[in-house]
Amino acid sequence: MTTPPNDPSTDQRPRKSEQLSRLFHRSGWLRRVLRFGGYATILIIACLIGGFLYFADTVTLMRPPEHAKADAIVVLTGGYQRIDQAVDLLRKGSGQRLLISGVHPTTTPKQIRTMTQSSYDLFACCVDMGYQALDTIGNANETAQWVHDKGYSSVLVVTSNYHMQRSLMELRRTAPNTRFIPYPVVISDLRTKAWYADPNALRTLLSEYVKILLASARDTIGWGTWRGLRTANEPAS
Repeated sequence: MTTPPNDPSTDQRPRKSEQLSRLFHRSGWLRRVLRFGGYATILIIACLIGGFLYFADTVTLMRPPEHAKADAIVVLTGGYQRIDQAVDLLRKGSGQRLLISGVHPTTTPKQIRTMTQSSYDLFACCVDMGYQALDTIGNANETAQWVHDKGYSSVLVVTSNYHMQRSLMELRRTAPNTRFIPYPVVISDLRTKAWYADPNALRTLLSEYVKILLASARDTIGWGTWRGLRTANEPAS
């Protein structure tokens, strides 16, 4: 029996296996996309790792300037060592006035004065308590308003060494005409200590590096309206 000329069984179209073979052929478009996608992924991962190592190295080398001097001082809360250092700078005359940014609403000036063993006159004269900031973005906005109200052009920034880079990013973004001088508080000597073998140090550095990447991405794409400031009706947690 002769097969009709138009019988589908005689169709010479490529079978499914042949189509897949062509699709994944070395010169096929899908293989090229996967190849370049793999290269791009490897490059991105290498850049992220390199960026983290550079960030960690920068943090380990941070040291406070020997003769710090500015119009004023701001300390970003997050540890007693920071506040102690900032108050000590104020006593030495490194700045005319001190802003303690990000103070919890239930904390009183007397409590901080007692903790830092400072005189009543020093706090009454030259220390301002900032209760609005909720995070680093809030610190920057609270500080920018304070700097604007006081008319300062240079400010010493006191915060932990690992937190300094992101703090300066936020401060310079909100107050570009003010000169912010870093005064890092070195809590642990990461230069002589194997930070990569210390889970706490490694976790802190990785967390801060991710936050820096997110802050950079936010500034690049112009996304986000969060000001990081406590509202008037927000209860203390």
